[in-house]
Amino acid sequence: MTHKVAFNFADGKTLFCAVQGNEVLLDAALRAGIKIPLDCREGVCATCQGRCESGLYTQDYVDDEALSASDLAQRKVLTCQTRVQSDAAFYFDFDSTLCHTAGPREQRGIVSAVVQVSPTTAILHVDASAHAQSLDFLPGQYARIQVPGTDHKRSYSFANQPSSGNQLQFLIRLLPDGAMSNYIRERCQIGDALRFEAPLGAFYLRHITRPLVMVAGGTGLSAFLGMLDDIAERGGCGQPVHLYYGVRQKVDLCELERIASYSKRIPGFRFTPVISDVDRQWSGQCGYVTEHFDVANLRDTPFDMYLCGPPPMVESVKSWLKEQGLENSHLYYEKFAQSNT
Repeated sequence: MTHKVAFNFADGKTLFCAVQGNEVLLDAALRAGIKIPLDCREGVCATCQGRCESGLYTQDYVDDEALSASDLAQRKVLTCQTRVQSDAAFYFDFDSTLCHTAGPREQRGIVSAVVQVSPTTAILHVDASAHAQSLDFLPGQYARIQVPGTDHKRSYSFANQPSSGNQLQFLIRLLPDGAMSNYIRERCQIGDALRFEAPLGAFYLRHITRPLVMVAGGTGLSAFLGMLDDIAERGGCGQPVHLYYGVRQKVDLCELERIASYSKRIPGFRFTPVISDVDRQWSGQCGYVTEHFDVANLRDTPFDMYLCGPPPMVESVKSWLKEQGLENSHLYYEKFAQSNT
């Protein structure tokens, strides 16, 4: 059996390789040209240390001076002793350049559809099926897309999980005057050629062992659609999942039918949309997302929080967690700044 493994690095680059049944992880990486730093290869020096962020694995031998019991509990591994038992993702606290790799390559696709799902948001569909192999990325990661006809590049999270047909989706925020926004509104045609670099980013779904709290601000929802697609495809994750989705106005909410479908496909899934502007025709939650967190439940149960949205929202939630003293949480976040060009 062959497993797909992602190697994530501190510079936000991700590389993938195939690992054969019972193959040592380090050997598979080297075979794929990913030169993980190494020394003893005996489980003693810890030079090839990483951390498993999702997936199942075993380790042959680990010296207690290389990794402590606490390290092992945090799923730290020595790649020279690791054998994966499933598809997996590993993180290394150094840049990918130390592995003498070029990192993500430029990819190509064509525009297959553009659907405006709210006055401020469109979904860009990209057909990359011309690639002989599946484009690899982790749910939550992003691509840097070159705006056709310009030198501008913009970053957008994948709004779907990887697929064998390489059909991609991206939520695009439509700004009054932005390079990508103007292209979508004025020039975009089915069949347009697109160039993009992927996968990028350290925001992706980790190994799930605790309840998940997902907090999306605006088009930050895109990353969570990919994550939720992945969880739904697996029939759930064995933990409750609560998605909070904050926007300014009711009309900014999008993909509500798709989100509703997760309730049928993911056991324990809950959804709370929140709008910040007062709207008498809106009967749901208003104000800031933090005002609607279930504080009592969060205090009682350790949880993982994933947060993606504009910098002010991200900082607000981070401050709220600190003020509440919720030290039982593990926070993963990505903030994106709106481009004005």
